[in-house]
Amino acid sequence: MKYIGAHVKTQGGVENAPLNAESIGATAFALFTKNQRQWVAKPLSEENIGKFSENCKDKGYQASRILPHDSYLINLGNPDPAALEKSRAAFLDEMQRCEQLGLTMLNFHPGSHLKQISEEESMDLIAASINQALAKTTGVTAVIENTAGQGTNLGHTFEQIRYIIDRVEDQSRVGVCIDTCHAFTAGYDLKSRKGFEETFEEFDRVIGLGYLKGMHLNDSKKELGSRVDRHEQIGKGMLGIEPFKWIMSDSRFDDIPLVLETPDEERWAEEIRMLKGFI
Repeated sequence: MKYIGAHVKTQGGVENAPLNAESIGATAFALFTKNQRQWVAKPLSEENIGKFSENCKDKGYQASRILPHDSYLINLGNPDPAALEKSRAAFLDEMQRCEQLGLTMLNFHPGSHLKQISEEESMDLIAASINQALAKTTGVTAVIENTAGQGTNLGHTFEQIRYIIDRVEDQSRVGVCIDTCHAFTAGYDLKSRKGFEETFEEFDRVIGLGYLKGMHLNDSKKELGSRVDRHEQIGKGMLGIEPFKWIMSDSRFDDIPLVLETPDEERWAEEIRMLKGFI
């Protein structure tokens, strides 16, 4: 089965996310469990937690179809010790919020070396940060999102992601989310059929398809290998419509959340209907 949705709003409380997802015809969804642009947020209330669980059950959203995203402020590879500790505390808080909500995954961008340490040193910090959070939580998988490689962001090659995974102590609780825009602008040719097949064969060889826990479905405003992260509506960018047809007809991408992060949320319902039509 294909489970398709979008990163929905949570205004008024996280419990509104399932309602917002249902309103656009989504069978999966993503959300922020707190304001993504603040380091600290007030704890989830028992009411928030109870209503979220109730609404998910009522609307038919199992935890395996929900892919929460952490704050964009967090950098688990930060070379500055004080800044790293701040990121690690925020990441742990996000993992604990997922625990409270009965969610089983937390999607995150791995981190950046900020031109102050080597890529390997920064990735070692990222892996150590993941290990710390996993040791203090249960039942939540840390899902590494591939990046476009913009600036000093790490995780733009499958080898970098594998490097991090290899240093995670409990590999049963680490996974990967592939963003189609990020992969394309990082240099993976998803636009041609040959490039598409080679990309996911390489993913399986380097990382393993068993680690694939979700996908972000985004077209790209920028060209192949540009290393620039700019999302576009499905079929309106450099990727075009064909790669999304291939994803929808490929059983390798069954039973995971396939989440839109395209810029015009008013078109999400239309895009979800279109993607369902490709199945």
